[in-house]
Amino acid sequence: MLIDLPLDTQSGTLADPFLRSTSVQGRASIDYQLYVPPGDSDEPRPLLVMLHGCGQTPDDFAVGTRMNEMAHRNGWLVLYPAQSTQANPQGCWNWFKSNHQERGRGEPALIAGLTREIMATHRVDASRVYIAGLSAGGAMAVILGRAYPELFAAVGVHSGLPHGAVDDANGAMAMMRSGQPTRLPADGATTDASIEATGKADGPTPTIVFHGTRDMTVHPLNGEQVYADATSGVAGVQRIENGREGTRAYTRRTHVTPKGRVHAELWLIEGGGHGWSGGDQSGSYTDWLGPDASDQMLCFFMAHPLGDNRA
Repeated sequence: MLIDLPLDTQSGTLADPFLRSTSVQGRASIDYQLYVPPGDSDEPRPLLVMLHGCGQTPDDFAVGTRMNEMAHRNGWLVLYPAQSTQANPQGCWNWFKSNHQERGRGEPALIAGLTREIMATHRVDASRVYIAGLSAGGAMAVILGRAYPELFAAVGVHSGLPHGAVDDANGAMAMMRSGQPTRLPADGATTDASIEATGKADGPTPTIVFHGTRDMTVHPLNGEQVYADATSGVAGVQRIENGREGTRAYTRRTHVTPKGRVHAELWLIEGGGHGWSGGDQSGSYTDWLGPDASDQMLCFFMAHPLGDNRA
């Protein structure tokens, strides 16, 4: 059930509406903001779910990533769920707790339920629903992509962590520092009959990953592991490109399937810290010197509609 609140026209790009509301799901609820691009579109629009990092808000995250600006240009809806400080005092998504790492439970179920509500109340192209996040939000985006492959066509992960490598806060801190897991994820932990009934395609969800090589908050090995998990069992070859955008150099790895489709990308930003590459300095945790992660993610997503995007 959605509880609609008045539109705030100051938080969107170019005075476009930024809807603030609450989704109530049984005994649980989640606040959110929804960016709606201007104009009445008769065609269903793509939807991007954006999960903020610790200590951030949807407003702050939208400003820092400039994703509303991108959505305005491309006609996308952007959904920003807000983590409650009651659920986590630092405002982090609880990606490191086992009860929030599976389909049908905890925060993944809450976010998936909210996504479906937005799809039911707005004109959304069901084949073009994506999820992305920063840091803890990136880790939760990985979980959502794995747990709901019939819902999310592709995943964007910035400075995030892999699925199922820890199961408590101490393990999370160790993983963030070293990139070394404290436990191995259980095989098939998120597979159930309801996924199979939807006609889930085989293989991991297409994923694009960004990580700074000097990230002192989340070790870059975490980004490499997210990429490794996304390509596990997917036939193909890896290509490596070295380049420069802005004032930062980068190494870009792409996993190309035998059909010539790019299934996953890993962007390692030389000298980049714990911040959204190419972001706006007005927001928190941004690195305006690097490649434009928002633009690259949207390009990757547009090439991966559901049902035509796996190996």
